Amino acid sequence: MRVIVIGAGTGGLCLAHGLRRAGIDVTVHERDRTRTGGLQGYRVGISPSGSRALSRCLPPELYSTFLATCARAPRHFSMYTEKFREVLTMDLAERPAPEDNERSVSRMTLRQVLLTGLEDVTHFDRVFTGYDQHPDGTVTAHFADGTTVDGDVLVGADGSNSAVRRQYLPHARLEDAGIVAVGGKVALTPEIRALLPDRAFHGISTVFAPGGQFLILHVMEFPWGRDGTVKTGIGGTDAALIAAWPGLLFDNTRDYVMWGFSAAADKFPADFGDRRGAELLGQVRAMTGSWHPDLRRLFDATEPDTVFRVNIRTSVPVEPWAPSPVTLLGDAIHTMTPGRGIGANTALRDAALLTRELTAVRDGRLDLLTAIGGYETRMREYGYAAVAASKRQMSGADPIHRPVLGRAVLAGMRTGMRLVNRVPALKRRMAASEQSFRLGDDE
Repeated sequence: MRVIVIGAGTGGLCLAHGLRRAGIDVTVHERDRTRTGGLQGYRVGISPSGSRALSRCLPPELYSTFLATCARAPRHFSMYTEKFREVLTMDLAERPAPEDNERSVSRMTLRQVLLTGLEDVTHFDRVFTGYDQHPDGTVTAHFADGTTVDGDVLVGADGSNSAVRRQYLPHARLEDAGIVAVGGKVALTPEIRALLPDRAFHGISTVFAPGGQFLILHVMEFPWGRDGTVKTGIGGTDAALIAAWPGLLFDNTRDYVMWGFSAAADKFPADFGDRRGAELLGQVRAMTGSWHPDLRRLFDATEPDTVFRVNIRTSVPVEPWAPSPVTLLGDAIHTMTPGRGIGANTALRDAALLTRELTAVRDGRLDLLTAIGGYETRMREYGYAAVAASKRQMSGADPIHRPVLGRAVLAGMRTGMRLVNRVPALKRRMAASEQSFRLGDDE
């Protein structure tokens, strides 16, 4: 069995590792020209569900390297007002099994980890243009440079703008969530550290502000210093693993604070889509003029060339389709808002599930179309559920974005969260619910 994967993103590379471990022939084709190209964003949160998928697909030594190169794990989840007053804080419990805990990792570092060991089967500067299906059940993938690749399965793991999806399911569309997000990165210096309360420094922090404005802060402390040597005191690192890992040569991160600001699209100027860098940052600063000075100092300290804009989109679920040798994975079929922080994790879950189904084909326990159909049925269930949950958390149609009603909604939410914060039983129940969601119910 020959599997062609279009897209060297998180899900596609995880799938390639899983198939390779199963002895299945796989090649990955990526439109980026180099192994360090094409990345937007800084932090990605790996939930227990995502971590379990990685542990099942990656070789054990590479999974250990993934753990060793993560930033220190968050200890708290906190909500604040725009005046930096605490509304709610929940402690994040450490679980015994490494794969059952939340992880924070640099997107660039994660990609380098996932590319490690796949160098001989990953082909860059390969722009997919279409595919042909043949009477014998095989598939031919075509690329802009005139080359072709033949296989038994074609997997579209090529993101929200998937060219595979456009040909295979042309009726599957994306819709605008009505939200615009801006992200930036601040070097973690002693001066920046002093701006953050201890719980914010050691956790994940959110700010809900009037007008439906939202901010999320992640502090990323890595196991290595600026000179590449392993630091002490961050926790859980393996110096030998990191020192021996060739991907470290490609790492582009040092300790930093990542922030993401979002609001309804109609709160931004009409020409906002044409702005870059300093102009994007200037707009965020203008929209947060009444916020706490320490939060504004974070924006002031942000390097303009780290600032980027994202129009938030979400998939519109489609009815089930008949299985074929072509299938889809991750954002190519279930793009979701970042409202629940589960997009990458859902793609990883896809990869582990598809690996399991194709391994059953290898073993003669299933025929190919039955295996792909089983994968797609299950993937649609949890994938579209994740799309819906993420949209509920982040939609420009939410009442919180309305001029008058929004203030009442925000006040009610803060009152409820403060009540939870003061009643241990309510806080435990809320924490347990969120932890159950993050643990997932994957196979």
